[in-house]
Amino acid sequence: MSLIRRNFLSWNVNGIRAIQKKGLLDPLFEGGWDIIALQETKAQPDALGPECTERGGYRSYWASAERKGYSGTALFVRHDMAGRLLRMADIIGPNEFDTEGRSLIWDCDSFVLLNCYFPNSQDKGKRLPYKLAFNRAIQDCCERLSKGHSRPVLLCGDYNVAVREIDLARPDDNHDSPGFLPQEREWMEQFLGAGYTDSFRHFFPDKTGAYSWWSYRTRARERNVGWRIDYFCINSPFTGRLESAAILDQAMGSDHCPVCVSVEL
Repeated sequence: MSLIRRNFLSWNVNGIRAIQKKGLLDPLFEGGWDIIALQETKAQPDALGPECTERGGYRSYWASAERKGYSGTALFVRHDMAGRLLRMADIIGPNEFDTEGRSLIWDCDSFVLLNCYFPNSQDKGKRLPYKLAFNRAIQDCCERLSKGHSRPVLLCGDYNVAVREIDLARPDDNHDSPGFLPQEREWMEQFLGAGYTDSFRHFFPDKTGAYSWWSYRTRARERNVGWRIDYFCINSPFTGRLESAAILDQAMGSDHCPVCVSVEL
């Protein structure tokens, strides 16, 4: 079987209109990415101009929240990349999560990519049950789509959890904080233990100071007081297909930065 190197990028843009107004959307489509996965678009596509929805060389797909200006995901797929769009309901049936536009799935037959914006558990774990239910539903989708681990499954996006203490700058101050609650970390550890590889840690198991999100408050990004909560994971039988993984922490415009992988598929 002949393998092809594929390059994928994922970014929580915290509002696609803001990214476009800052002139930061255009460079994404000059990077040679096969698929660009965006989270927290905060937009309905029919309310966006072509500068956001119609990009040369790409088809765009959108999942929007019923609540305007909230959540949302988008996929930009190169025209020469065959496949079909799926949603969570296509795999596990009707569910409670479609109303928030938190996932889009690209099924390319030889592999599948899930773009997800995982819920924030919120202060005092107010939304923790909802988040854990979403996590389990996504894991169920991954298992079904992998067809018995016979093909690669990539799960990218803003997971809204830092797994290990190495994944945030100040773990001792955040054990009760959303994104570092024991139940969230336990699910992520369980997910990885069930046969999935965190691509960044695969290449950089002990790297410190590597973050993908910084609070807008207190100049956190300037001081690199951040969290690593954006991931590309792949089902472990295909870990050997990973060519590289990176956090593009020099990319500005959002409180998150992009993450990317190159994979032989």
